[in-house]
Amino acid sequence: MKWLAAALGCAVFGMLPLAQTAVAQGAPASHRVVVLGDSLSAGYGLAQGAGWVALLDRRLKERKPDYSVANASISGDTTAGGRSRLPAVLAREKPSVVILELGGNDALRGLSLASSEANMKAMIEASQAAGAKVLLVGMRIPPNYGPDYSERFFAMFGKLAQQYKLPLVPFLLEGVAQRPDWFQEDRIHPIAAAQPTMLDNVWPKLEPLLKARVGR
Repeated sequence: MKWLAAALGCAVFGMLPLAQTAVAQGAPASHRVVVLGDSLSAGYGLAQGAGWVALLDRRLKERKPDYSVANASISGDTTAGGRSRLPAVLAREKPSVVILELGGNDALRGLSLASSEANMKAMIEASQAAGAKVLLVGMRIPPNYGPDYSERFFAMFGKLAQQYKLPLVPFLLEGVAQRPDWFQEDRIHPIAAAQPTMLDNVWPKLEPLLKARVGR
């Protein structure tokens, strides 16, 4: 898991504003899915349209054309950063679903898990207050700060999912972390070939949150 420490750690530098909005073509979508994440969702180092969030937008066009995606992910973001900018995202996008993929950079900085959890709770509650369903996406980290810290970090996502009765993707990089050849030359960020697996990790938890298309 040493590469994973580098992967998420590298996401801290630069704070690159990579957030983009993908809008469905043709008939206007009536529902919005917002992805609030870090570099793993912002598509760091990938060609435009190659990241898992862009692939999600394509899948929605095929299977749920009344939905579109707003990618509000920024490389290097933390739960504090996500919490501070979420109100503006909610006001702008008015989402039906919010996918929260944050926390890895907190843990790799050794930040207080209590603070990270408080930030996650605030984002969950703000999303729900805005009328959105929430999907949590978890992350694993190596035991740089000791196994107790890393295990409590991983358990935080399950704890929040249970408390708020939310669907949970335990580990976004499941099936990817085991494939060194699925990473860019920096051995940090997943390549395009890994993105469908990342989407497939999210989709089974997301699909039940999407309303059936009218007439189906």
